[in-house]
Amino acid sequence: MLTVLLLDDDPISATHTADDLAAEGLKVIKASPFSALGAIKTAERVDAAILDPGRNEAGANQLIADLHPVPVFIHAQHASLRSAVDLMKAGARDYWAKPAPIKDVLDAIRSASLANTQNTESTAPAVEAFVGKSVGMRALMTMANKAAKASSTVLIIGETGTGKELVARHIHQTSERASKPIISVNCAAIPETLIESELFGYEKGAFTGANAQRVGLIEAAHRGTLFLDEIGELPPSAQARLLRFIQEGEIRRIGSVESASVDVRLICATHRNLVELENTDAFRRDLFHRINVLRLELPPLRARGDDIEGLTNWLVKRVAGRLGVGIKTLSDEAYQALSDYSWPGNVRELEHTIERALVLADGNVISVKDLNLPTHARSLETVTKPSTVGPLTDTSTTRPGSEAEIEELSLEDYFQRFVLENQDAMNETELAQKLGISRKCLWERRQRFDLPRKGKRGAA
Repeated sequence: MLTVLLLDDDPISATHTADDLAAEGLKVIKASPFSALGAIKTAERVDAAILDPGRNEAGANQLIADLHPVPVFIHAQHASLRSAVDLMKAGARDYWAKPAPIKDVLDAIRSASLANTQNTESTAPAVEAFVGKSVGMRALMTMANKAAKASSTVLIIGETGTGKELVARHIHQTSERASKPIISVNCAAIPETLIESELFGYEKGAFTGANAQRVGLIEAAHRGTLFLDEIGELPPSAQARLLRFIQEGEIRRIGSVESASVDVRLICATHRNLVELENTDAFRRDLFHRINVLRLELPPLRARGDDIEGLTNWLVKRVAGRLGVGIKTLSDEAYQALSDYSWPGNVRELEHTIERALVLADGNVISVKDLNLPTHARSLETVTKPSTVGPLTDTSTTRPGSEAEIEELSLEDYFQRFVLENQDAMNETELAQKLGISRKCLWERRQRFDLPRKGKRGAA
């Protein structure tokens, strides 16, 4: 059954249109144009939207962009040729003056739905990227949709776990390059000695072990999108090569004497402050200005209080479906505990919390105990700033460094806290020695806990 979002401020007209559509077997959700975004977020699925813009043509133009990729059809009471041209340019699929023949409306909706069904796999992450109704997320969605229409380089900034890659995929999948590949690269997960060969490829015999020619990831993304996650971790040599690719649109494989032209849209992401890295020469100034064209900043989950409940309900359905278990509800106390927690791991941590609760809960209701949240909810800033961390205890009740407080930290918590507090003052070898592990083990644990290295001492 197709679901249509009917946006009309005229209750009589809206009722007639809704009745006609329902008689043809469609599910209709009625709402005001001003509440369109909230209505589409609460609905499980929307195949098309029918909008009467009234006399607010400018607002209709913006709403069409905000609802993208949902196809929008105009059913106008105050129809005019100029309005039709302007709204079609803004992205409307079709335009009718009231009253329109119901057959024309149905044929257009079914045609658009069929086209969207064929691209379901590529458009699904676009929904995942913007679950929430907070002011920050609505502004982000508007900017992301505008970025999708351009071909400029995008820089996505946000803390770890906020969903930077989902936003990058949304931009790609709602752009003109949607039919081409998007290649994702985590710059922090590739050793420095391999990053250039992975990105740019190499010729046979270029170095020891190069037994065959290999296409680089940039070249593999030709006519598509390249997403460089954690770009702040790129070594200087790779930064220089990347800068030439951005400037000239050309790459040269390692060991080759010829350059090849490539057409690639670049999207970068980082959780680090590139301005500070630029000032310490850890990140090239010219490269920073090249990638800082369209800048999107993802708000941390602790700044999205209005989104916690809706995001939790959405994750419960999503995770339950993936695990093959029944959907469970949360108690009021559980919702309150989620709202009070500071979420240093952001949306990724919330998803893992929901998964744990679905597995551990005995009944159909998830309690606070099932969530198993840490006793002390502290924000990421509290953990990462040595000047504000202080001793491991509440000084009002216990003395600094007391065994009672230290015992509350698991080995995983201790590892993460130790690395975050000391990585600015120690290099990787010193950190590994203090922790009593090898450098390889330290690197593996960084990947496991998503703790990218800061770089060499003095670089951060």
